[in-house]
Amino acid sequence: MSFEWNKINKYEDNYEREITDNVYDYVRDYFDVDEIDDITEEQMDQVKTFRDEYNEYSVMQIGFSNMINDWEDIQLEKEND
Repeated sequence: MSFEWNKINKYEDNYEREITDNVYDYVRDYFDVDEIDDITEEQMDQVKTFRDEYNEYSVMQIGFSNMINDWEDIQLEKEND
């Protein structure tokens, strides 16, 4: 019988959610905003630059990517309203 880890994706999802939550919390605190959509484009550019210059293999990358994607989606929704 070979090794198996049933439902490993649940662990991965939980870690990704925790990392993303940590990134959200830190960025909101850093820029002193209540919601991610209160971040300006200039501030988000700073976050993107940090993410791009940071270790590309860091586990934190997924959290930054998720937050940036969420912010960009919010901006698109604002433009289409």
